[in-house]
Amino acid sequence: MSELRNYQSRAAHTPSAAMIDEGLRAYMLKVYNLMALGLSLTGVAAFATYQLAVSSPAFAQAIYGSPLRWVVMLAPLAMVFFLSFRIHKMSVSTAQMTFWAYSAIMGVSLSSIFLIYTGGSIVQTFFVTAASFGALSLYGYTTKRNLSAMGSFLIMGLFGLIIASLVNLFLASSALDFAISVIGVFLFAGLTAWDTQQIKESYFEADSAETAGRKAIMGALSLYLDFVNMFLFLLRFLGNRE
Repeated sequence: MSELRNYQSRAAHTPSAAMIDEGLRAYMLKVYNLMALGLSLTGVAAFATYQLAVSSPAFAQAIYGSPLRWVVMLAPLAMVFFLSFRIHKMSVSTAQMTFWAYSAIMGVSLSSIFLIYTGGSIVQTFFVTAASFGALSLYGYTTKRNLSAMGSFLIMGLFGLIIASLVNLFLASSALDFAISVIGVFLFAGLTAWDTQQIKESYFEADSAETAGRKAIMGALSLYLDFVNMFLFLLRFLGNRE
């Protein structure tokens, strides 16, 4: 009888599979919502910056033609490193506000695409990216295949892509630029599936609200970066230049 009571007590404190599945769905929904809000903020900031630049030549010269443009270009990268290395010391609310600030600054940095490509081609590329991202992320979430080996290969490829991009700043080779664009699309397509699986596997039902909140923000940041980079590489193919 005592053994039966002990078993019942343990069962009462053990999360059921249904509870875990419900918690995982809520966690993933939070990740996707944060990513979507970040993308929305980036889009609004990019378009607002572009409109301000069109109406004010002095402002356009400041952010696109002066040394300030390097600050605009590099600020998002600095914030990514800051958030990645400091998030474990932040409260969830502070980390979330930092993510919003990063999204807005990224929008300012990306506003120049409206000067290069037509608005119609930007919108078209966005929807192509959204459809591709959705399918790839769904695959990463539902597949039973372990994508860890592919992830290691993709990370190495990402470093190679960064090095090739830096080299091409000096070479200005159209052939190398085309190769970088093709590789970039496939690279971030793979990273979308891999990151989604990693985010799913990082879920732990016993995490505190603070820990789960930080994980969700970092997951949203990873998927946000995959989406933005895939969009930018696709824009090189699908975008019609002004």
